Amino acid sequence: MKTAIWRKVFTYPILLVTFLNFNILKAQNTTPKINYNNPKEYVVGDLKIDGVEFLDKSVLAGISGIKIGSVINVPGDDISRMIDKYWTQGLFSDIKVYVDSISGRQIYLRVYLKERPRVASITIEGINKSEREDIQEMLELRRGSQVTEELLNNTDLLIKKHFIEKGFFNTEVEFIQESDTTYQNRVNLVVKVDKNARVKIEEIVFKGNEVFSDKRLRRAMKNTKKKNLNIFKGSKYIEADFKEDKQSLLTFYNKNGYRDAKVLDSRIEVLTDKRINLFIDVEEGRKYYFRNITWVGNTKYPTELLAAMLGIKKGDPYDQTLLEERLLIDEDAVSSVYMDNGYLFSSIDPVEINIENDSIDLEMRVYEGRQATINEIVIKGNTKTNEHVIRRELRTEPGELFSKSDIIRTVRELASMGHFNPETITPNPIPNPEEGTVDIEYQLEEKANDQLEVSGGWGGGMFVGTVGIRFSNFSTRRIFEPKAWRPVPTGDGQTLSLRAQSNGKYYQSYNMTFVEPWFGGKKPNSFSFTLFHQKINEYSSSSSYYTGLTSFKNMYKNDEFMKISGASIGLGRRLSWPDDFFTLYNELGFQRYYLKDYYEIFRVGDDLLSDGKFHSITFKTTLSRSSTDQQIYPRRGSSFSIGLEITPPYSLFKKDNFWQLSDGQKEAIIASMDASSTVAEQEEEISNAELAEKFKWVEHHKWTIKGEWYQRLAGDLVLMTRAQFGIKGYFNKDIGASPFEGYQVGGDGLGYGSFGVETIGLRGYENYSLTYFTKGDNSTAEVNGRRYANIYNKYTVELRLPFTLSQSASIYGLLFLEGGNVWYDLNTFNPFTVMRSAGVGVRAFLPMFGMLGIDWGYGFDDIPYNPGKGGPQFHFTMGQQF
Repeated sequence: MKTAIWRKVFTYPILLVTFLNFNILKAQNTTPKINYNNPKEYVVGDLKIDGVEFLDKSVLAGISGIKIGSVINVPGDDISRMIDKYWTQGLFSDIKVYVDSISGRQIYLRVYLKERPRVASITIEGINKSEREDIQEMLELRRGSQVTEELLNNTDLLIKKHFIEKGFFNTEVEFIQESDTTYQNRVNLVVKVDKNARVKIEEIVFKGNEVFSDKRLRRAMKNTKKKNLNIFKGSKYIEADFKEDKQSLLTFYNKNGYRDAKVLDSRIEVLTDKRINLFIDVEEGRKYYFRNITWVGNTKYPTELLAAMLGIKKGDPYDQTLLEERLLIDEDAVSSVYMDNGYLFSSIDPVEINIENDSIDLEMRVYEGRQATINEIVIKGNTKTNEHVIRRELRTEPGELFSKSDIIRTVRELASMGHFNPETITPNPIPNPEEGTVDIEYQLEEKANDQLEVSGGWGGGMFVGTVGIRFSNFSTRRIFEPKAWRPVPTGDGQTLSLRAQSNGKYYQSYNMTFVEPWFGGKKPNSFSFTLFHQKINEYSSSSSYYTGLTSFKNMYKNDEFMKISGASIGLGRRLSWPDDFFTLYNELGFQRYYLKDYYEIFRVGDDLLSDGKFHSITFKTTLSRSSTDQQIYPRRGSSFSIGLEITPPYSLFKKDNFWQLSDGQKEAIIASMDASSTVAEQEEEISNAELAEKFKWVEHHKWTIKGEWYQRLAGDLVLMTRAQFGIKGYFNKDIGASPFEGYQVGGDGLGYGSFGVETIGLRGYENYSLTYFTKGDNSTAEVNGRRYANIYNKYTVELRLPFTLSQSASIYGLLFLEGGNVWYDLNTFNPFTVMRSAGVGVRAFLPMFGMLGIDWGYGFDDIPYNPGKGGPQFHFTMGQQF
């Protein structure tokens, strides 16, 4: 039997041997008899690698552990160990070892390795786009990767860990490998992810707390909350938030004097697939108090001043966070007194020199160092705004002492320019202690602030279309540079605005404004120039403006209208006293009113002012102070202004009753009328002529007071409060209040079609509803038919929270309370009698379109002479509203 077997072995080149995990293979050359019970030593003549496409064969040969020239036993453990090493790599799905030939004592081996398939494509299913992007960025799973067990296990582990940190404890991951028909040994890998429901916290239990209750400690955790009836507080478990909240617990303890407090342990008890309990072990330790605080090393400033700025007294709970804030972080921190006077290299090191029972003595070790002067100012990121426009706003200049306050003020001024993203303005001091100097780098990000307005809106009882363009960084200096017109010359910070509004032939408005913020280029003195023209036609009696428009046919009359044209020129300057947040603005303006059979707005008592040409020369002066940190979304600061608009008192230089017509003038008016006119019509025409003469030169004085306050409550949550008051007076009691330049109150404050009046918004009420009412309403004779008021006040409280403050769009939501009212004279004025409203709103600042807003308000009070105008109202706004 053995002889027959050996005959076959010598006759056919068949496989010689099988070892554990490899097959019997064909031998290419004649081989001697191999005795399994008596292994024989061979010298390796060669080792070849077959089957691999992407891996380095020489590296794989090295992994085998068998070198050419080494002596191995066949059969024996050498080849078994080689196979184990290849399996350990996890890269192969099949391993075979062949004997090519045996020559004497030399053996020639061939190893066949079948690579695991590689990834042709990767598809992640079961999660949204942003989650897929997060997973793909986190994983090392790429096209061309080899699909090994280790790779799949790691992928499974990482995906589950990622979602467990977000509260998805029961995440399931499934891998499906589909053969790719295009390439050999490639698979399309499908990763199916099922997050299942987030785990919610049933209860948070503390252990070791004696001073503070579980309830109080849970309040200290801002993000991790247990399940309760408050729908605004999520109870989902998120690991990252829980880690942050454990630090919040320590901060809470430290702020209350427990400096040694520790979180010893935390653990999770799984109740169900959807519920867990959290257990937190704390060690509170002893409560400590500040005792003696001494100062050493301070030679520039007395101890009394530094101690007063620190604001910590003996017996106060030991609060390390407060200590750090008062020394370094707050705007009025102790370090600021040094930083504001050039001591950039100064430091204050609080050292605990004595701890006795529950009291801690501190020694404030002050290193003052030398004063630092500013060497260079570097400006980066201004791609459109000329550098000299930026540098003129800087409060830090080379050669001056370093000042932290000046840097903060510079950031505010740069933000107020409106040319840069206020959220990314970054000052970067670069100190040079050896030279005693510092370079200051301002990193800016230009934002698009030119605005194009193409819109339509409803206001004043009509639909109005608007086309406007505003260039906020215009440059007249570069007008004659052909290359600067892209599309217009820019870079010098000037403003050019062109705007037109119309709803067809009934209403038209055009205006142009130019502003130079640094007139002359040396001081922040502004120059402004404005031209405007407005026209509105009278409604015909067949389509009443007041009872509702049902048809546009015969709605207006071209020969019955009001026109207002005017121009103004203004100069403003920044003051240095009381401080340089104050500005003074003066303006000289001229307006011409032309009325022809126009009965819509102007009344004097029960009389209509419907015909005539009226002129107004006004001087306006406004003293204001603004310390808000930026324009779009202020978080702190305030803004106040007091303004006066006054005309010459023409009537005081004329004889009494100068407006009354002579008998001859009256007869001429009657003669010009239709022969069939009645006596009443003749008397009305004469009255209108006397009114036109009475107010031919408009005279008044208007006083306005406004104030805004901004207070950051937490993070970017801001409380804004606002109050404003306006009163229009007259010089001559025989003439009384002018029908021009009064106030209209109510609604969105846009004021379409409101000419010769100032429009004040009051959300929750219809437009102008506090002043704009019709003859025949249930109102007193005093106010019957009046279209304006001479006194108004308004109060506003808003709670604001931003959704995004990016360069492309700044969007924030708000809750508001508002109240306001109007009066005709001081005899009836009562600042505490207001029409109240409340509501919600959204503001969006889009660089291309400016500030847009929508509010829903509810007016709580009935207007006595205009009932039914409150209640739920939607309001649309454009531009910053005061």
